[in-house]
Amino acid sequence: MFDKLEEVFVRYEELNIKLSDPKVIADQASFQQYAKEHAEKKPVVDLYIQWRDMKKRCGEANQILKDGSDKELSELARAEIEETTAAAENLEQEMRILLLPKDPYDDKNIYLEIRAGTGGDEASLFAANLLRMYTRYAELQRWKTEIVDFSETGIGGYKEAILLVKGKGAYSRLKYEGGGHRVQRIPDTEASGRIHTSACTIAVLPEADEVDIFIEPKDLRVDVYRSGGAGGQHVNTTDSAVRITHIPSNIVVTCQDERSQIKNREKAMSLLRAKLLEEEIRRVAAERADSRKTQVGSGDRSERIRTYNFPQNRLTDHRINMTVYSLDRVMEGEIDDIITAITAYDQAEKLKDAGLT
Repeated sequence: MFDKLEEVFVRYEELNIKLSDPKVIADQASFQQYAKEHAEKKPVVDLYIQWRDMKKRCGEANQILKDGSDKELSELARAEIEETTAAAENLEQEMRILLLPKDPYDDKNIYLEIRAGTGGDEASLFAANLLRMYTRYAELQRWKTEIVDFSETGIGGYKEAILLVKGKGAYSRLKYEGGGHRVQRIPDTEASGRIHTSACTIAVLPEADEVDIFIEPKDLRVDVYRSGGAGGQHVNTTDSAVRITHIPSNIVVTCQDERSQIKNREKAMSLLRAKLLEEEIRRVAAERADSRKTQVGSGDRSERIRTYNFPQNRLTDHRINMTVYSLDRVMEGEIDDIITAITAYDQAEKLKDAGLT
């Protein structure tokens, strides 16, 4: 690891020289490229400089201890060694994580797609609960949300709902939420008090720019129709809803959120790009699957990742065997501790794979 850190430090110093070179400054394309690389390396270099300083102080304190002629000074040196050693170990762990390849989509906005699975009406009501949970979580993170598309059941549930979450780091925090979410509870309509089990699936799609995914206009079929659901007098009066079919992949997206057909088309295209990017991410993940046995970020919808047990007020994440008895708070959007634990587990596995442990 330390050889790698020294390489990064040397490269960082080279970039400092390049960024002050008048020829590079005059060439905006080169300047921006070097500036971006400089910004990416700066966090780990800053920590490395702190770490080297701590190691130097620790070495000086050790020399004082070896000399041993001044007892009071030796005690101060011993305290300095304990303090700097602990701090250096913490920095080493931070640097290990920063040395891992950065997910290029971590800072992206996301589309969170929730689909009711087995369980009929109860599954659709659980889908509505999950939609509220993630909306509340986004609010706690001070992110913005929009419902892009939905299919209601008429009893307050959703067959499907797609939530656009806008905020820095949205994908990095929510990318592990993809998969099967199982609920165990007594439905309001259950007279005998029997616990029912139902499920929903979630997909997390990073928002894709046109640069990320280029779509040929000839590959699209666009249909317009009248919106349904809530919307007051505007509903069923104009053909504002948009359905786009990507012919090569047969992926279909719809948007009926806006009153304007143009805006709905823009949102539908953005969702289509996100779905095509998801396909590419899954393809790359599948290629790496053989070398990565413990993949918690695969986003496979068939994988059951979590169980929500309402009678016991319990949530269990099966990927990391984590159980919390605060489901009531979880359903109010307090899922940050769970997300942090899963992220830490995934980082630990990646560190093992990269030989940085």
